[in-house]
Amino acid sequence: MGKFQVFLQKEWRENCRNFKILWIPLFFIIFGVMEPLTNYYLPEIMKSVGNLPEGMEFIWPEFTGEEIFISLLGQYQTIGILVIVLALMGSISGERKNGTATLVYVRPISFGQYYLSKWVVLGSLTIVSLFLGFLSAWYYIEMLFSHVNFMQLLEFFGVYSLWILFVVTVTLTCSATFSTGIAATISLMITLVFQVIESILGAYWSVSPWKLSMYATETLNGSLEVSNLWWSVLVTLFLIFVLMIFGIFMLKKNASKITI
Repeated sequence: MGKFQVFLQKEWRENCRNFKILWIPLFFIIFGVMEPLTNYYLPEIMKSVGNLPEGMEFIWPEFTGEEIFISLLGQYQTIGILVIVLALMGSISGERKNGTATLVYVRPISFGQYYLSKWVVLGSLTIVSLFLGFLSAWYYIEMLFSHVNFMQLLEFFGVYSLWILFVVTVTLTCSATFSTGIAATISLMITLVFQVIESILGAYWSVSPWKLSMYATETLNGSLEVSNLWWSVLVTLFLIFVLMIFGIFMLKKNASKITI
């Protein structure tokens, strides 16, 4: 068995032991289910417990299926990214601090394979969790709201999943470079704070990883500018590659900092 397969098995077992394979998908599924159900039943809830003055009627706008997906994406853009960063921030730095990495670094290993195994397992886990969340939402949207074409859903998921993969790469690279706390802070700054900057100044450019969420929503409403999307995809893939190379370099450089 090759070293890379051994690393993949190690990462898979590690994520089984800490239950990430359970609670990360569960988080995305719960939010995927809650968004359509909340928007559908909220008018009835407000009528029953809202204590509105007599004669006053609570009017709730009628949402389309596409609008519910966009609303769900907004939840994933904030709480979802926060959960991803907090779940992955100690993937490398935590092992370096608690001494687990000692058993790995004392052997003639490939740091590239070590980093890549974490990227493959954690990236796959996050992307599958995201898909299950969107699929759960699609099921209830089909029952409670308007029809959303499944191919549109796949396009929506495909564009947004690249952004999530970028978040995973940023977090892993920060974990390879810094301590766990600093890794979390910088990862959140790059992913969440830069989103705020993008929303304020983003009108001056049309290509960046932080625009992928916007382009994902445009796949649903039919206003997507394909050329801008593809340039953003290429830039994001390039940045992911650069971050991975830098993460491998810092992983090797920080190997001497493990606790024995």
